[in-house]
Amino acid sequence: MKIGVISDTHGFIDPSLPLVFRDVDHILHAGDIGSLSVIDFLEQIAPVTAVNGNNDWNLTFPYYKTISIGQTKIFLTHNLRFSSRTGVYWEKIFIENPEIIVFGHTHKATAFYENGKLFLNPGYAGQHNQLKRSVAIIHIRDKKPEPEIIPLGQIHTT
Repeated sequence: MKIGVISDTHGFIDPSLPLVFRDVDHILHAGDIGSLSVIDFLEQIAPVTAVNGNNDWNLTFPYYKTISIGQTKIFLTHNLRFSSRTGVYWEKIFIENPEIIVFGHTHKATAFYENGKLFLNPGYAGQHNQLKRSVAIIHIRDKKPEPEIIPLGQIHTT
């Protein structure tokens, strides 16, 4: 199984997304979507689950969501604060015990395992600027999630 992961699009649709996400079974958007047109576009590739980010005041997605894709439980949010590890999001993670935690907000791609859980931020997928742009794919093999960070802006669509 393959899950596409994107965050911080801020209303921008990268033209390489259909190629990057061509074989995914599901797409997760970790907030700061910017416009429903982004979700509409992604839904043409695969089913989408999305959450609001701090800049999505005009959208009606939840601020966090736990879903199961296949036999894998995933917690999705935008701004996961690691400094205190308290609050409703951390309570939900503790209670629901997902295998994967997906978040955005920092605009920096990161993937690490902690206590057997994959924590994944796909990075920034918004318009070109000085930030490195990226998305991610989670490959689930033998019930083990393996993240792959994919840089954007280096893939040619023609």
